[in-house]
Amino acid sequence: MGILNVTPNSFSDGGQFDTTQSAIRQAHRMVEEGAAIIDVGGESTGPKSAPISAAEEQARALPVIEALAAWGKTLISIDTYREETARLAVAAGAHIVNDVWGLQREAGIARVAVETGAGLVIMHTGRERQKLDDPIEDQFFFLKKSLEIARQAGIGDDHIVLDPGFGFAKETAEANMDVIVRFEELHELGFPLMAGTSRKRFIGSITGREAPDRAAGTAATSVILRLKGAQLFRVHDVAINVDALAVADAMLARDSEMAGH
Repeated sequence: MGILNVTPNSFSDGGQFDTTQSAIRQAHRMVEEGAAIIDVGGESTGPKSAPISAAEEQARALPVIEALAAWGKTLISIDTYREETARLAVAAGAHIVNDVWGLQREAGIARVAVETGAGLVIMHTGRERQKLDDPIEDQFFFLKKSLEIARQAGIGDDHIVLDPGFGFAKETAEANMDVIVRFEELHELGFPLMAGTSRKRFIGSITGREAPDRAAGTAATSVILRLKGAQLFRVHDVAINVDALAVADAMLARDSEMAGH
C-alpha cells in the first residue's frame, strides 16, 4: 500500500503531492515500483496537525481518486475517519476505507462498508482516551470494540484488515518496539494485519535520521513484521520495501521447504 498524502502538512511529505497532477504522477510511480494499493489521504493525522473541514479534505482527495479510478491500474484506499468522505470516496472509485480511528470516531463508516462492499482497515489508536498499561492488552481492548461495531453493522470478516497503529499515541520508541516484539500475539484476533511503520518518529529516534531519510529503517521493520506474519505494508518508499519483502518472502518459502523435508 503506497501512501499518497495530498496535503500541505503531512509529517514527511507534506506539500510534495498536494496538487492533483503531482499526486497522480506519484501514484503512477508507486504502482510501477510494485504498490498494489494507493492510499489517498486528504487530512494529515500527525499529532501536531490541526483538523480541517470535511469539504477541504474531500476537495483534496476526491479528484485524485477519480483520476486513479479512471486510470484503472490500482486498488484505491481512502484514508479518512469521516463517514461522508468515505461514502463520496467509494462513489468516486475507492475500493477500501482506511479509518485511523477504528470506527470509534464516526461509526457510520461501518455503514459505508456494508452498503458499498468496500474493504475496511481498522486501526488502533490510543489518542483521546485512557490507555491500558500493557500495550497488547490495549490493542485487544480497542480493536475488539471496533470489531463489535463492525459486526453490529453487518460487515463480513473477509472485508476487514487490522492495523496496530504504530505512532498513534505510542509516544516512545520503546512503546512502538513493544508492539513489534509482541506482534504475533495480534494474530489471536483472527484478521490479516497491516504494518504502518513508514518513516515514523520511533524509527528516527533509533536511526537518528529525519523523516525523509527513514526508508531503510522502515524496510527493516517491514522485514521483521513480515517474519511475524504481517500481510499488508503501508509505506511511502515502495521500491525498497518491495525488495526487502521479496527477500523476507524467499526466506520464509525456503524455510517452509526445508521444514517439509
